[in-house]
Amino acid sequence: MRAQDLEDRLIGFAVSVIKACKFLDKSFASQHLSKQLIRSTTSVALNYGEARGGESTRDYLHKMKICLKELRESYINLKIQKGADLITKIELIDSLLDENNQLISIFVVSIKNTKTV
Repeated sequence: MRAQDLEDRLIGFAVSVIKACKFLDKSFASQHLSKQLIRSTTSVALNYGEARGGESTRDYLHKMKICLKELRESYINLKIQKGADLITKIELIDSLLDENNQLISIFVVSIKNTKTV
């Protein structure tokens, strides 16, 4: 996958999460988790942009690892929201979980391949 394609996919994921947060109930838990979810998913796209402009391989890896941590945080957040029935459109949350999991896999492989170079 080209770097620009991955960046576009990360932006799309963040936008999808922002739109999904419109389908939350108005509870404190929903508000708390949705704000954190938006922060973590947008952070991935922003940090990936930083990684692409990394000054060294070490800098690139550091930013990529931050992206991976944020993706894992987002995945757990989505699972909590699904388990607590906070997002009312189950098919939407399932598709977000699937995309999130695929992105985690991409970052794991990318980090691993960069370390071996």
